[in-house]
Amino acid sequence: MTAEILRYGRITENEKRFYDSYGYLSLPGLLSPEAAAALAEEVLQVMAGLGISGAALRRAASSKDKLRQSRQYLAGSKLAQLIHSEALNALAAQLMGGPSTVYLPFTAVKSGGGGGEFHFHQDNQYTRFDGPGCNIWFALVEMSPRNGCLQMAPATHLQGTLASVESADKDGHRTVEVAPEDFLPLRMMPGDAVAFTRLTLHGSGANSTDAPRLGYAVQFFRDDVRAQRNGQDLGLLKENPRYRVAPVTAISPEFAE
Repeated sequence: MTAEILRYGRITENEKRFYDSYGYLSLPGLLSPEAAAALAEEVLQVMAGLGISGAALRRAASSKDKLRQSRQYLAGSKLAQLIHSEALNALAAQLMGGPSTVYLPFTAVKSGGGGGEFHFHQDNQYTRFDGPGCNIWFALVEMSPRNGCLQMAPATHLQGTLASVESADKDGHRTVEVAPEDFLPLRMMPGDAVAFTRLTLHGSGANSTDAPRLGYAVQFFRDDVRAQRNGQDLGLLKENPRYRVAPVTAISPEFAE
């Protein structure tokens, strides 16, 4: 049996009510600092496998360099331990009110030297779920407004899926037509996490430091959720998963993201 990587896997009823009311919940110390450091090293190894050098991570190629996302991870790795953590799945199930399945794990790396702003959006503005989805997002380094920490707009999930447009950067990312005026920067230490719903507006600022901002996200869906993409019914995600989330034997730039 694989050792559990999380430090806890249950929340209180008050925390669940807060999540339901505000659309997000801070989960301080969900990972130990040592586990966060090991995961950070593995994320850097993923970047190297993709051909992204350390120099590229310290200095953004342009202000449009938003996130370096990859769902690749190696079998037997700490990332595999996190993605397939029974406690993490149980936590997602508790937040969403029913059995859950991993939808999409991915690196959330922002280059230093001006790695770009990520405009406010909802995850549901891409593939649409007809029921609960949850993103559990981990800080692997210290997060602050200086290095582009997450920004959360509380209670915006109560508005449903909002109209969206392509980002002004023309990079394929979506954003809401009107950015929220009230939002919070989420300052986090290595090992802290935040859970938020698929409908909660969130974004991040630019990374003005000279070090990469390293995060990792594991998205879940409740097992009764159906999905749509570009108006096409994808059916039950449990029966028709959109992404392959199994580990790989080697990190490859040729991997179909």
